[in-house]
Amino acid sequence: MTPLAVTAHTATSALGSGLAAQLAALESARSGLRPNDISSAPLACWIGRVDGVEEVRLPASLQMWDCRNNRLAWLGLNQDGFMQKVEAARARYGAARVALLLGTSTASIGATEEAYRQLDADGGFSDDRLYPPLHAPHSLTAFVAAALQLEGPCLTVSTACSSSAKVFASAERLIRLGLVDAAVVGGVDSLCDSVLFGFNALELVSREPCRPFDAARNGISIGEAAGFALLERAAAAPDAVQLLGYGEASDAHHMSTPHPQGLGAELALADALARAGLSAAQVDYINLHGTASQKNDDVEAALVTRTFPARTRASSTKGYTGHTLGAAGIVEAAIAMQAIEHGLIPGNLGGDTPDPACGAQFAWRNERQTVEVALSNSFGFGGNNACLAFARAGFGA
Repeated sequence: MTPLAVTAHTATSALGSGLAAQLAALESARSGLRPNDISSAPLACWIGRVDGVEEVRLPASLQMWDCRNNRLAWLGLNQDGFMQKVEAARARYGAARVALLLGTSTASIGATEEAYRQLDADGGFSDDRLYPPLHAPHSLTAFVAAALQLEGPCLTVSTACSSSAKVFASAERLIRLGLVDAAVVGGVDSLCDSVLFGFNALELVSREPCRPFDAARNGISIGEAAGFALLERAAAAPDAVQLLGYGEASDAHHMSTPHPQGLGAELALADALARAGLSAAQVDYINLHGTASQKNDDVEAALVTRTFPARTRASSTKGYTGHTLGAAGIVEAAIAMQAIEHGLIPGNLGGDTPDPACGAQFAWRNERQTVEVALSNSFGFGGNNACLAFARAGFGA
């Protein structure tokens, strides 16, 4: 694959709004998790809630899109000068030559929940909720397209927790085929009852802060987040972090349980390394999917241990942010890029008693070292797996 430049990126999560807040939290090993204070009925768990979403006000021209998910998207778009950088790309290439590809798992379903709780006397949605596009899976991407004034290919990817990793692959194909000159990628998912009670019904939600790869882990902590990146051909920004490759696989082993030998995860990893022209020994850091569920962590720990040398560092950062579902891919890609930019290996927060399946690759506390190549793993329900490979500008030149 011909590398692409990541000419702008941003992330907003329970760690704070923007990259500086995220880096500060990672450097100080500060979790963003808190006791659940958002569901309509008590559910004893910990969540990764973004501060300030309730106070966000959309511009008058975008008010019809108002909901928690789109407010979170707007908050995320307004960090790190991202909107201004997209505006500059739109001016360079034209609005029709910039694609928009976003991942989400539930989009604006929280607004639909609210609408059903407030039905009018005739049993229908109230007038302020009568906007069908708001109650559709494409709500997020349609809103962001309007906010960024983009007119190129516009796609919502919903492959569970790999959604906002797979958008990088879709963007590369569009650019390589000459259909566009740049692409905005990313993802947003917000907390709502459907998410909290849905995962609780699957017996996956922990009653305490999640502990990825800990021997006594007992489930996930759900978070919310918004993140975005701008991809262009490498010549547009020779000094930017580069997307070297990506891998995708769908093992379709089970609706929610990973393949017991990690077949799909291994195929995605091998695909990413091959497309990037990398060997496993060249990888400095891996941001793991590491949800703190029993089976996911078992499979991923075994995959890392058998594939990578001891010098490769690996950790999950869901102990910081919670599992942000459709936004996990972009948030953790941003962390992988910060590892390259700042030489920071974030520790595996919450893993106080390491699972014996974890090898020497696991970084349990923060480490400092040069990172030339970083991977980010994202594994979703239904065996939808993705792996992204990033590198410092000039790597391998």
